[in-house]
Amino acid sequence: MAQVPNLDNAPINLKYLRDQSQKELITILKNIRGKKCLVIDPKLGGSLSLIVQSSLLKEHGAELRHLNAEPIETDCTKVVYLVRAQLDLMKFICSHIHNDISKGIQREYFIYFVPRRAVVCEKILEEEKVHHLLTIGEYPLYLIPLDEDVLSFELDVAYKEYIVDGDTTSLWHIAKAIHKLEFSFGLIPNVRAKGKASVRVADILNRMQSEEPVNTSEMGVPEINTIILLDRAVDMITPMCSQLTYEGLLDEFLGINNGAVELDSSIMGAQQEGKKIKVPLNSSDKLFKEIRDQNFEVVVQVLRQKATSMKQDYTEMQTTNQTVSELKDFVKKLNSLPEMTRHINLGQYLTTFTSKPSFLGRLDMEQTLVEAESYDICFEYIEEMIHKQEPLINVLRLLILFSITNSGLPKKNFDYLRRELLHSYGFEHIATLNNLEKTGLLKKQETKSNWLTIKRALRLIVEDTDTANPNDISYVFSGYAPLSIRLVQHAIRSGWRPIEEILKLLPGPHSDIKRGGVSNSPSLDSLNGSLHSSDKVVDGRRSLVLVVFIGGVTSAEISALRFLSAQEGMAYDIIVATTKIVNGSTLTETFVEKLG
Repeated sequence: MAQVPNLDNAPINLKYLRDQSQKELITILKNIRGKKCLVIDPKLGGSLSLIVQSSLLKEHGAELRHLNAEPIETDCTKVVYLVRAQLDLMKFICSHIHNDISKGIQREYFIYFVPRRAVVCEKILEEEKVHHLLTIGEYPLYLIPLDEDVLSFELDVAYKEYIVDGDTTSLWHIAKAIHKLEFSFGLIPNVRAKGKASVRVADILNRMQSEEPVNTSEMGVPEINTIILLDRAVDMITPMCSQLTYEGLLDEFLGINNGAVELDSSIMGAQQEGKKIKVPLNSSDKLFKEIRDQNFEVVVQVLRQKATSMKQDYTEMQTTNQTVSELKDFVKKLNSLPEMTRHINLGQYLTTFTSKPSFLGRLDMEQTLVEAESYDICFEYIEEMIHKQEPLINVLRLLILFSITNSGLPKKNFDYLRRELLHSYGFEHIATLNNLEKTGLLKKQETKSNWLTIKRALRLIVEDTDTANPNDISYVFSGYAPLSIRLVQHAIRSGWRPIEEILKLLPGPHSDIKRGGVSNSPSLDSLNGSLHSSDKVVDGRRSLVLVVFIGGVTSAEISALRFLSAQEGMAYDIIVATTKIVNGSTLTETFVEKLG
């Protein structure tokens, strides 16, 4: 199965976006005649695999290499670097060129920055006296379709850069990506934003529109009716909880990267131990599309039923005479066997994690924290984790959840846990703790927590959640409805005005802007989940909401949005755009820094 996702069922023409990006890359290669060595920044490699197959790059005379400190071994006289604008990568490129010069190798060098060039990078090239040897260009890849309803800006440390380092470059990138979308699909008339970074992106977007306007008169009715911008900072509780959907758990335990997991082939039933294989996970896999958003408890049952039914069919085939059409049906079922085997293997492997007492104990603790019930038990649990030297990320993840739900920790507890952490994991982690304090994710308690008020007002804890036949988004965490998605639910259903008071209790400002001269597009405020005739797009499709997460989104939140979109009486399709797909661990890791 290909890793490049099939985008035929996307609510807007994402295939066109992907084809554009592919075309732009091929044009760069065509313009550099003859054989060339294409050296790709490894982080970009994964993103590019979702846009273009490596065979196509080879067809255009490119020999592929990953960029690292080692000199490049190639016979090509032309070397093309495709890199993000990062200082450490510039150092590699400079050392490659110096190495060639010292050996008397003559080459032509090209560097294409993704998505745009940066002055600081060019300064390094000048200081290292190689700038004049390079032809410099840009490859404007701002947005990558991960699946038919998910787009990624591929900015994996955007949240940390913005909130710790005060670097707002990523916010400009996000606005630029959205503005590029508008040139393809029309000016988005309604913009709702919550959180400091989101309001900032909305402002930049408006500035871009006034400097380089999308022509509203030529485009007709815009394809995207509303954009909802959400800061991760508004809801850091959700990602710190363990996801309980199938896709969410795969990400928690195996790490999904660019729509695939990499794991030992023995897990997938192959004979060779130690050989790694990549398993693509996107909606081109029909079975995965069916089960990805379900609670894992249910997935296990579904797979069991499918396997049993196939076994019965097989037994019947052997004991009775079949008509040709019955044989055909059976063969059709057999075609889905590879998909079934794949997910039975994955599901079985996941069960080895989810049945561990340590995982179940952790879930209990998360539940206790989210319900804000017993402070002392939680404190003791975290203290014990530190003394047992459980992985630092696991401890920090729970500590962040503890700190946010309690609006910080009493001074004596805070000082004590901080001291224990440094003793246990090493004083080099003082920089990490400083980062978490700077972001307010770990802090001393100064005011009473308003989490209880927020939790009640938005009905975040749902008793007796039915995971098999869910009627609420809380099924994705078996009883906790993600705060972020409740906000989206309100924004779509009745606008943010009715929950204005609650919004004020959450971090950052909020804004609500109407743009452009599109008078016939209904405001979301007029919608109560009922489908107005004016909401229908010309060819009978539903209106579209783009939900943008600045700082990352979890798979479970995407599942919750898909669940909302599929509800009866919902007048909208939903597409998600995010800086990166994250889970609590990958998000916490971005704050980890070791001194020295």
